Amino acid sequence: MSTRMWLVGALSVALCALGSWETGNAGKESSGSVPLETVTDYIYSVLAADRTFYTVHVVERMRERGVIESSERWRLESALPLPAQFVQESSSLAELTGSKVRYRLISLNPINKQSSPRTKFEQTALEAVMAHPEQPYKGFVKEGGGRHFQALYADQAVSPSCVTCHNTDPRSAKHDYKLNDVLGGVLISIPAPE
Repeated sequence: MSTRMWLVGALSVALCALGSWETGNAGKESSGSVPLETVTDYIYSVLAADRTFYTVHVVERMRERGVIESSERWRLESALPLPAQFVQESSSLAELTGSKVRYRLISLNPINKQSSPRTKFEQTALEAVMAHPEQPYKGFVKEGGGRHFQALYADQAVSPSCVTCHNTDPRSAKHDYKLNDVLGGVLISIPAPE
């Protein structure tokens, strides 16, 4: 089975397993539903586990063994996607499931300028998560003509390859990251009723 199909399948199963979720009251439970805050926590835990596994056991291991490198130009080169691209690709695949869940990496010091905060909520969330990485920043926002529940979780450097990539890329605004430093955040957005 191709990696793309596996990711679509895994995400579909994870989203189906969540069942129905609460559509109001900012995370307050009602019978038979899962609060929006809990849904984003579940999604984040799956994303973080998958990305950490990919970074540590695929990218890092292949690089250490001299088998294959990761590259931003992975589609054009014989290379693995960077861990950040792994997240981008899985978000694109998630859209194919029709779930309307979106997620992306954002940072106050992005290598890719497209990963800069786009809204006041994102800017405020990043500042809050950088100050208190253990506490996700969550809230409702109006976006694209609809209401969404968004949550931002700290994105940490989980392997030496994260640190090396961010410290050596000439586009990086910061070059002194260490293992487990917060690089930015993982933003998750799910539709919410008006």
